[in-house]
Amino acid sequence: MSQNIESVCIIDDDSIYINLVSKIIEIKRLSESVMVFNNGKEALDFFQASIQETKTVDVPQVIFLDLNMPVMDGWEFLTEFSKIKNELQDKIDLYVVSSSIDDRDINRAKAIDVVSDYITKPLQSEDFERLFR
Repeated sequence: MSQNIESVCIIDDDSIYINLVSKIIEIKRLSESVMVFNNGKEALDFFQASIQETKTVDVPQVIFLDLNMPVMDGWEFLTEFSKIKNELQDKIDLYVVSSSIDDRDINRAKAIDVVSDYITKPLQSEDFERLFR
């Protein structure tokens, strides 16, 4: 499956999950590169810096965001990212990927404008095929 997704971003503190998703993206050739941030603060710092850069910075086209992380969790990231997303030139599909099956979390995430969808962990092969069409 060849895609035009140049870069994917994983924001998660679970190294096993990060390695699994990165490997699936590589094997299926879904993206040219994968960038990883272990918490929302690291990711937010990157996005804020990319706005400030005068040269072109490769902003990922797809973000997989976990909700439960140290330092800055996914909810806090979504609040801050919503404030700067319009300053980013590229279209970004942001997917909340969480082990939570609580309807309150799902509905809260889906109500946020920058969220494309909510996906329950673990990601399945069909999820990748649907998301990377």
